[in-house]
Amino acid sequence: MLNLGGPDSLQAVRPFLYNLFSDREIIKLGPSFLQKPLAWLVSFLRSKKTEKMYSLIGGKSPILNITMAQADALEKALNSSLVTEPALSLSKGHSSLSFKVYIGMRYWHPLIEDTVETISEDGVKKLIVLSLYPHYSKATTGSAFMECRRALNGKPIEAMYIEHWYNFPPYIDALIEVIENGLAEFKEREVSVLFSAHSLPEDFIIHGDPYVEHIKATIKEINKRLSLKWYLSFQSRSGPVRWLRPTTEEVIIELADTNCRNLLIVPISFVSDHIETLYEIDVLYRGLAMKHGIELKRVQSFNDSERFINVLKELVIGKVKEAGRRLDSTRWQRR
Repeated sequence: MLNLGGPDSLQAVRPFLYNLFSDREIIKLGPSFLQKPLAWLVSFLRSKKTEKMYSLIGGKSPILNITMAQADALEKALNSSLVTEPALSLSKGHSSLSFKVYIGMRYWHPLIEDTVETISEDGVKKLIVLSLYPHYSKATTGSAFMECRRALNGKPIEAMYIEHWYNFPPYIDALIEVIENGLAEFKEREVSVLFSAHSLPEDFIIHGDPYVEHIKATIKEINKRLSLKWYLSFQSRSGPVRWLRPTTEEVIIELADTNCRNLLIVPISFVSDHIETLYEIDVLYRGLAMKHGIELKRVQSFNDSERFINVLKELVIGKVKEAGRRLDSTRWQRR
């Protein structure tokens, strides 16, 4: 399971930011030879402000603990599924199939390269790499997969990749459930829904990144079953380049001007709590909405809920079965 990662203490904020801004897949800081020096400068300039944000949500990012809980729950669910689906196997007659779930973070510990070393030392030969980003972007899944492939290079491990699942029916079902639960928390029936996605530089989309297309496809699937008055915005922008618009702040203010009084935010590109949900939405945006006369609520994050673990389990089982079908097809062709 691959995720972004986050600082596990206030002291880790600055090196975490350095790792983040050193990645040219996210943002190019001048010519390539200046990327790391400029990343050091940016992390130095931003660290104090960012430390204050993390101090308001417990002094660290919760993403490691949540991802570990997701991994533990997924491992149990997958191995339990071997009882109900004994045919699961990468090859016929293989009765010793079992699952072990590892986590690798892109910008903080446990780093992807370190996790791959552990996987290799454990003697793993077949690996399913699951991105915890439902919507593909080269800045998220693309960057994580590139790092994973680099770490796997030369190792006798067969890797299969699950790179997006933005329209996966169990994922859509899970989203609909948390949206319905969120809407039920309002006393009044007239509630607007704001899908707030993590922003990207506009240049990514111009050059073919499918991220926004995937986001809109997810919303389209939701609206096939729910009748929503909805809007789309983007949050968490940083750096001097042009980012996706409108921002979540802009939409909240515009909605206030149209007499919106009840607003449910759905952090559409996030599957667990971290600074973007706990600080940006719960502190900044809620405060902004209150200032403009809007009652703002946020849907509950998936985290390690049973419904979400089942989504991940079905993704993995689907990939195992797909690999099994490919293997059977290859054997048939050889015959």
